[in-house]
Amino acid sequence: MIARAYTVAFHGVEARLVEVQCALSAGLPAFQIVGLPDKAVSEARERVRAALNGLALALPAKRITINLSPADLPKVGSHFDLPIALAVMAAMDVIPREETARQVALGELSLDGKLIPVIGALPAALAAAQADCDLVCPAECGPEAAWVGAVQVIAPETLLDCMNHFRGRATLPPAQPGEVVAAPQTKDLSDVKGQERAKRALEIAAAGRHHLLLVGAPGSGKSMMAARMPGLLPPLEPEEALETSMIHSLAGLLSSGGISKTRPFRDPHHTASMAAIVGGGRGAKPGEISLAHNGVLFLDELPEFSRQVLETLRQPLETGTVMVARANNHVTYPCRFMLVSAANPCRCGYLADASRACARVPLCGEEYLGKISGPLMDRFDLRVDVPPVTMSDLSLPQTPESSKTVAERVADARLRQRQRFAQHDGLRQNADAEGKVLMEIATPDSEGHAILEKAAERFNLSARGYHRLLRVARTIADLDKSETVRYPHVAEAISYRLMSAVP
Repeated sequence: MIARAYTVAFHGVEARLVEVQCALSAGLPAFQIVGLPDKAVSEARERVRAALNGLALALPAKRITINLSPADLPKVGSHFDLPIALAVMAAMDVIPREETARQVALGELSLDGKLIPVIGALPAALAAAQADCDLVCPAECGPEAAWVGAVQVIAPETLLDCMNHFRGRATLPPAQPGEVVAAPQTKDLSDVKGQERAKRALEIAAAGRHHLLLVGAPGSGKSMMAARMPGLLPPLEPEEALETSMIHSLAGLLSSGGISKTRPFRDPHHTASMAAIVGGGRGAKPGEISLAHNGVLFLDELPEFSRQVLETLRQPLETGTVMVARANNHVTYPCRFMLVSAANPCRCGYLADASRACARVPLCGEEYLGKISGPLMDRFDLRVDVPPVTMSDLSLPQTPESSKTVAERVADARLRQRQRFAQHDGLRQNADAEGKVLMEIATPDSEGHAILEKAAERFNLSARGYHRLLRVARTIADLDKSETVRYPHVAEAISYRLMSAVP
């Protein structure tokens, strides 16, 4: 008779159910695993053999065949150790077969039988809940998996604890959700002297999830202001926190089973490869754009990134998803993030300062910012010149407007958007609106429409640029607590599409 246990195989953020079948048959003693296993799964037989020996359980002198079904789905990772061990123990009648048949298990085994934590406990718990099964995982993974709530999570520390639980000798209590990770101390906007226009752009970007480009001379405060963006954003909603945590679980970034409600802020170095930014590598892991899902991706020194890396951002910025296509894997990850970028106006950085600029002005500026293609530049809703800070600005006292004050206005604007899009699935912020919905919520009054038409004709705005203007104007109106988009809102939105440093 076949003994069964269940586990999962990860395909992006999706955990697909895998049936682990174990058959004991007559023949020469052997232990074989079939069903498209990778090297780590194939080596599980030696870890399982040693762990069972540690329990004084010798494998029977029979042919042991483990089948991982469906057989055409690649099986990758060491988390198959525990379900294979459970299926073998059930086939040996050490534990009841009906118990393993309603468990989804994952975990790596050490040679002495201890369960080692693995990645992906959170998506595995969701898959178990959908299959109406319980989840068995290592003790360190229990608090993470317990956040799902719709499934009972058993988190033993050793294979012996697991065996005693299923035999009724020492029943383990269900795991409890981990602590909510405390929000880190963020830098305050009140530290920034001057730069009122740039700070206003930060507020608008945070309120509507608009993409922002800051261009200015070295030392003008671009990176300093971008680092204060997390302090302006509201906490993650429960649905958003679950989405983000599933990606971080697959990347092994969740600590002690805790889930954070702070929006992610990712700032990769400009030498990062395309696989690091978009995703890929062994197993098509999520990249920085997916790790920044529902948060901020900050690209400092934007023109210094490779042209290939920058061009791969164009599609994810529009769709909010990215497909990582490799020879052996095609995986789709969510990546709805806010792109905040900073750049110098030219290679020397002093394009507007005749006393410090190089001899190639203005050609150097055109060549340097020309590394940012027109289609990518068109996707920035807000483009802001950041002038050098004067000594008089530095001597000013701290501005009374702190990050907390601005964050309250941002939260109020986002609440308006959430109420507005309550009947529209998939829409959360103004940056997500398009088509008929955008026209309904962002059509300006007669004066606003007139200046919008003039700007579109005067600056040859693309259809994308026109729609992005409407979205920004709608966000400005939300910050102004206005139900309609008026002339001042449109005029301010237009001012952020024009930037002297961009050729």
